[in-house]
Amino acid sequence: MYSNKGELPRRGRSFDSMNIGLSFDEKHLNNEMNKVAFPKIEENKDNKTDNKTERSRAAIVFSLKNEVGGLVKALKLFQENHVNLVHIESRKSKRRNSEFEIFVDCDSNHEQLNEIIQLLRKHVNVVDMDNSTLREEDVDMEHVPWFPKKISDLDKCANRVLMYGSDLDADHPGFKDNVYRKRRKYFADLAMGYKHGDPIPWVEFTEEEVRTWGVVFRELNKLYPTHACREYLKNLPLLTKHCQYREDNIPQLEDVSRFLRERTGFTIRPVAGYLSPRDFLAGLAFRVFHCTQYVRHSSDPLYTPEPDTCHELLGHVPLLAEPSFAQFSQEIGLASLGASDDSVQKLATCYFFTVEFGLCKQEGKLRAYGAGLLSSISELKHALSGNARITPFDPNVTSKQECLITTFQDVYFVSDSFEEAKVKMREFAKTIKRPFTVRYNPYTQSVDVLKDTMSINSVVEELRHELDIVGDALSRLNEQLGV
Repeated sequence: MYSNKGELPRRGRSFDSMNIGLSFDEKHLNNEMNKVAFPKIEENKDNKTDNKTERSRAAIVFSLKNEVGGLVKALKLFQENHVNLVHIESRKSKRRNSEFEIFVDCDSNHEQLNEIIQLLRKHVNVVDMDNSTLREEDVDMEHVPWFPKKISDLDKCANRVLMYGSDLDADHPGFKDNVYRKRRKYFADLAMGYKHGDPIPWVEFTEEEVRTWGVVFRELNKLYPTHACREYLKNLPLLTKHCQYREDNIPQLEDVSRFLRERTGFTIRPVAGYLSPRDFLAGLAFRVFHCTQYVRHSSDPLYTPEPDTCHELLGHVPLLAEPSFAQFSQEIGLASLGASDDSVQKLATCYFFTVEFGLCKQEGKLRAYGAGLLSSISELKHALSGNARITPFDPNVTSKQECLITTFQDVYFVSDSFEEAKVKMREFAKTIKRPFTVRYNPYTQSVDVLKDTMSINSVVEELRHELDIVGDALSRLNEQLGV
């Protein structure tokens, strides 16, 4: 969960893919390229370049003279001069249709690059160099706010609690209850001691806590059939079956985390209280949901000034078990990584009015999918009463709306589906100014920072492999169908 306190009121074709329909000259060119010891050039272990020398990335384009072995001779110059080749491809000449050009993306210092250009001019017809967009210093990461690159990096920001934690504000229902405050400190200590990879501590809830949960569970379940979206209604019985969601039992976060991992790859991480929008959204990028484990004060079971485990387990978890919704949540998180404070705030506001207070249309009727609504009896009734102000979800408009914490929202935003909301958020994310983009790697549970041709080419190669798998599957299906 995150806090808005302080900002808002509370509450070209490559050579290895050119094998079809090649002319004689193209085939001859590819044969030459296949003879080149490319890996040795790319990873030159004899490179004695001084690490203090300023390095640069450059794109060099040249066309070959009409001679046998011309490409091998040209590329050998890079190897002999210790210029690392990051990427190489052939392509039709933009100058003469009868010629082919060689495009190389290389990495070296300025002096070496100037020398290689002079040497190449003796062996090739045309040389063009552009280092205006590929210089490493142009991708300015120094001024980018820190963000986690791998899932274990969340250990560095998950305990930066802004509100509550083991301390309570004077207007909190449990402020004068020393027993409750001691209990809250117990939960805060559990969360603060948690590290990635640890099992979530099992908690023995008190009878009072179970009774409080029971009241919330019972009253909300009366409304769900007519107020909750179909995805919520589909997943709630699964949580009853696999995680013991019952009126007389508070589910354990470890059981819930295991269930979500199998359904959508999301996991639960205990947190002591409110996180900043940046830290909370960063967790979503890794499909990690920061979740409280404490229970609201028993004096008023139907009210809580901050999210508690009733809100997390009944509001958020059922939809985190839905693949399309899980992806929607993760994409908001990915868009936040390394973004400016202003951009993060806009993303957090969109999150607030979708994941927390979002509505959707199903069978011509309004249904709730926001966790803030699905865990609040009074506001859930209000939002679908016909008296609330409803407007279509548009990130450009939604991101400027004021978020209210202690009262009902002034407006609720509706989407036709999660997919529609996801498409709109993707387009909105493209407007966020970053010198890079990020891609989640589910195998390593890390994010790939795509900021240069080398990192982008790596992704392209992975996508080619995935497309090969799809192509093979389609081929086999066609054989079965006799197509």
